[in-house]
Amino acid sequence: MNTLYRLSEKIKTELQSNTLINTVSYGDIEDIDLDKQTIFPLAHVNLTNAIIRSSSVEVNVSILLMDIVDISKSEDVAYFGNDNEHDVLNSMLAAATKTVQELHRGNSYAEGFHLEDDANCEFFTDRFENKLAGVSLTFSVNIQNSADLC
Repeated sequence: MNTLYRLSEKIKTELQSNTLINTVSYGDIEDIDLDKQTIFPLAHVNLTNAIIRSSSVEVNVSILLMDIVDISKSEDVAYFGNDNEHDVLNSMLAAATKTVQELHRGNSYAEGFHLEDDANCEFFTDRFENKLAGVSLTFSVNIQNSADLC
């Protein structure tokens, strides 16, 4: 049974093909050097839990999509402030939307990965030490159980 590997690879491939993402990482976010500015925009994948059913497994996925917020030296403070936080939130929401749409449409369904319900996005800013902003994308994937019983 290698369904979790196939799911992880599918998500990684979709994120790597997204032009709004520079780096894709997996695992504990504490293991990622978030001070390294060359990795952004970053998509960080975490598999949160699974529900085993009689003929399928539902895997819950969480992806942090984030970028660095640049502060302008200009004194001109418009509606959105003197940084690009709103631009970052917009770009990361677009990256999340593209990821979900590709998983819904692409070859995912034929490969046995069925997204359950709608995906959820939660915006964040200043969640980490350096000024980062983005979205936390969560969704569930239903995978047909391929485990052989003896």
